[in-house]
Amino acid sequence: MKPYDVVVIGDANIDLVVAGCNEMPAPGQEVLVNEMTLHVGGGAALFSLALAKLGMKIAFNGVLGEDGFGQFVRERFLQYGIDTRYIRTSSRRNTGISIAINPEKDRSFITYTGTNEELSLQQLDMDSVALGRHVHLTGYRGSRNHAEYVDMARRLKQLGLTTSLDVGWDDTGEWYKGIYELIREVDVFFLNETEARHYTGCASAERGLRELAKHGRHVVLKLGEAGALAAIGGRVAYRSAFEADVVDTTGAGDSFNAGYMYGYLNGHRTEQCLLFANACGAMSVSRFGGSAGVRDRAELERFVGERIAQTTDHWEVAQ
Repeated sequence: MKPYDVVVIGDANIDLVVAGCNEMPAPGQEVLVNEMTLHVGGGAALFSLALAKLGMKIAFNGVLGEDGFGQFVRERFLQYGIDTRYIRTSSRRNTGISIAINPEKDRSFITYTGTNEELSLQQLDMDSVALGRHVHLTGYRGSRNHAEYVDMARRLKQLGLTTSLDVGWDDTGEWYKGIYELIREVDVFFLNETEARHYTGCASAERGLRELAKHGRHVVLKLGEAGALAAIGGRVAYRSAFEADVVDTTGAGDSFNAGYMYGYLNGHRTEQCLLFANACGAMSVSRFGGSAGVRDRAELERFVGERIAQTTDHWEVAQ
């Protein structure tokens, strides 16, 4: 038995969530809001917290600053049993901060990437990676770091580890076509419908999934309130979403990923993985903060058991 179920590599920062900000202040003015709350943020960090709450053993690889925010992230990780010994500390930058304004409506962000800029797979502690049975990657930036991600995926495969990757939003607008090469190298590839349309140029998310599935063994497409699709071995599985009272959509996709990988790593069928994923996504949006909604495995099982009749699923052959 290895000490970790999953070694997570990627971003961690602070999310300052501002609720009820209906207008931005003009120069010299002040706007009062309903609430401000401080949370751990960053896709990799939110994925780690959700998966740890579901009972999985996690080690985190990332970079934080020598500041109070970096300590805040570490303490939250330790609270849920996440091993922090492989997190590097930077003396050059502060821990990143993202201010989320009106997360209950159309979210706006002000972001300082901070120490996440220093994250590099080339500096990864490979001894720590070998202690896990699965590795989850984030932080892909198209042509800027494509080669190191392909190389890392291949090295992990040689070590006998399974891998997953959430490609994330491309803020450069490049939508690098080399992504097809990377899809072939990972075991589970996550993206959302907007990302799928950008990468493939297909008019619909489902067509985009079918195009991506020509290159990857296991592609999972997040459709938000419409549910999710997974393309595996020439077949496509669909599971509809759960109804949810949306409070904050921050981190919903990362919680979805955690639910899916919880099912995948515990040997569940694809339909069940999608069920867990959609449940974690729905639980996430029900509370402020990207990691607050998913509480523990018992809560996930209760949520699914009470609401499974709301959902539908089907399989079809990919064309």
